[in-house]
Amino acid sequence: MPESDTSLESREVVTTRVPLIKLGQQVEDTWVLSRDTESLPESRPAIVPLALWQEHTDDSELAPWLPSDTELTSALVATLEREALVAIDFPAFTDGRGYTLARLLRERFGYAGEIRAIGDVLIDQLYYMSRCGFDALALREDQDVEAALRALKAFSVSYQPAVDLHEPLFARRLREHRAG
Repeated sequence: MPESDTSLESREVVTTRVPLIKLGQQVEDTWVLSRDTESLPESRPAIVPLALWQEHTDDSELAPWLPSDTELTSALVATLEREALVAIDFPAFTDGRGYTLARLLRERFGYAGEIRAIGDVLIDQLYYMSRCGFDALALREDQDVEAALRALKAFSVSYQPAVDLHEPLFARRLREHRAG
């Protein structure tokens, strides 16, 4: 392969569209995900790496994806809160830092837009992701959408407080007992 073809191929790193669950339902994804850290993809709207997005914050057809080691500074959060979508990358299913980023964005910083999980997103993580503030889940390509939708409904009661339910179970039961 000629050298010019190789360089072009390595620059445009756009992933294929993967199954997307948003607010508990499968939806068609209108965004492309680019992992290219050097240049913007031609396809739009596009989710691009944070550093690249920061160079082009005036482009409304771009949204950032945050690596799992992102530090949420007040300056970064101030720019993110204007965006309709922020994606958080899970480089491996064993890396749980993305849960913390989502919860901080929702609870501490009041981010109201879409928070999308991308990367190594597996069915058995979805319920917990939704409890931490993710409202869109881009499944890894080998994951079954129907099984994923069932997994989101696997638990009918949550003991701990979270983004989706601020009161722990014991407090709900105590309140119900006093009211009854």
